[in-house]
Amino acid sequence: MIEEIAIRDLGVIGRATLPLGPGFTAVTGETGAGKTMVVTALGLLLGQRAESGIVRSGSAQAVVDGRWVVPADGAVVERVRDAGGDVDDGELFLSRVVSAEGRSRAVVGGRSAPIGVLGDLADHLVVVHGQSEQIRLKSAQAQRAAVDAHGGAPLAAAAASYRAAFEAWTAARDELAEITRDRDKRRAEADALRAAIDEIEAAAPVAGELDELDATADRLSNSEDLRLAAGLAHEILSTDAVDGTRDVLSLVEEARRQVERVAPHDPALAPIADLLAEVSVQVSESSSRLSSYLGGLDADAAGDLEAVQTRRAELTSLMRKHGPGLDDVLRLLDAGSQRLVELDGDDDRLASLDDEVAQFRAEAETRAGVLSDLRRASGADLSERVSAELSALAMAGAEIVVEVTPRDELGSTGADVVSLLLRPHPGSEPRPLGKGASGGELSRVMLALEVVMAGSSDVPTFVFDEVDAGVGGSAAIEIGRRLAALSERAQVIVVTHLAQVAAFATNHLRVVKDASGEVTASSVQQLEGDERVAEMARLLSGLPDSASGLDHARELLELASAGRAVTHS
Repeated sequence: MIEEIAIRDLGVIGRATLPLGPGFTAVTGETGAGKTMVVTALGLLLGQRAESGIVRSGSAQAVVDGRWVVPADGAVVERVRDAGGDVDDGELFLSRVVSAEGRSRAVVGGRSAPIGVLGDLADHLVVVHGQSEQIRLKSAQAQRAAVDAHGGAPLAAAAASYRAAFEAWTAARDELAEITRDRDKRRAEADALRAAIDEIEAAAPVAGELDELDATADRLSNSEDLRLAAGLAHEILSTDAVDGTRDVLSLVEEARRQVERVAPHDPALAPIADLLAEVSVQVSESSSRLSSYLGGLDADAAGDLEAVQTRRAELTSLMRKHGPGLDDVLRLLDAGSQRLVELDGDDDRLASLDDEVAQFRAEAETRAGVLSDLRRASGADLSERVSAELSALAMAGAEIVVEVTPRDELGSTGADVVSLLLRPHPGSEPRPLGKGASGGELSRVMLALEVVMAGSSDVPTFVFDEVDAGVGGSAAIEIGRRLAALSERAQVIVVTHLAQVAAFATNHLRVVKDASGEVTASSVQQLEGDERVAEMARLLSGLPDSASGLDHARELLELASAGRAVTHS
């Protein structure tokens, strides 16, 4: 529950501290004093969107701090620690700062955190109801959510089971529709792939083959020049000419013999003789290799070159059709073969999908039936309980009717439409909440729903922002009485302008303007004794010091006190 909220420079509020605590807290005050800012401040702590306009005029930033008492373990503590914060002795501190430029930051458990963390915590900390929630209650989605929530864990499990079956059915149905719709296109794709694969397989390209062909073509194109150059080099190195021409090998050998002959007379010539011997060996080896090279040159270079050029043209054609590169052609062969297997399996897949769609559809319909049955049971119980609450809220004879009607097609939430209708008195036709209920009736219906559903809710705090609008007299007293009953199970905070509601509060806070119309540090006062009686009189008559108003206020407070005593007993 919320122990305390501190507000600084938010809207018309300069500085204020709200002591809250357990039970039923009523927040009252004159129009424009800033009562709604209390709910706005709480909304900021719960991660709601912040706009720069909420910062008090002339201030650099608005700051809201909150102190909660939370269980030592559970979802709240786990989320806080995931965000890097901590909970000290069961106390959780939250803070939100909004700058005049609209920038916003949050502190969770003593550590800076994304604003989204506040939103994650909100569902576990507070339920806020205001005029917007009354509007939301008119929607079919909110009405179905109320029935589902009342159904508890069994209905939640059935809804999850149905969603899984529905998703399996729609996935199979959509795949079947896609294959059927694109059947001609897929067949054309398969034919094109098959032709491409046949062509590539017939050519049987090899990775790196084009580079090898380029090198071979270059060699064959220059074969005559290569032959002449290699022959001349061989002849220079080693020749059997009979005209007395001396080759390199014979000259090197002659030089070696001359050096070796005189080397014994000078040791410095020995290394030179060795070097000449090595040169002679290298020249001989080079001559031998040139001879082998000449012997290996293609005799029919022109024919070989034509074959290479033909192969290159074949590969170039493949690359032009399926490239741009040879590697792309080879990748198409691999990936295209796999895709062709998939496309050729369309007929088998269609037959399989037909069976799957029928099977999944039947399963979804079965689970939808179970879900609808649970919704009808939940709706009947909710109708009985809420109708009983409405009777206690000065709407005797009024009845909430929960209709669960089948619809033509399965949807993501089931095969039915859930509607909440209000029968204002016996014998009348039930009317949709969105069309026939007044603002005052909606206020009481929403409160009755909350009181009924609070028993199964683990949210510790309920906040009501003037949900008593359009209500007065005895109906307002009964609203106060039911809020007091709700506060027996949870913390209840109510912003109200009705004395009949505020009378039942165990903690009464008043937001007060000073003489200048601004709100000062003493703007939020915790009322007791005569101060509370005076505020009650002001709410009743507009005159805080009217004798009759004060008497009426005391009478109302005594009535409320007696009502709380009866509730406790």
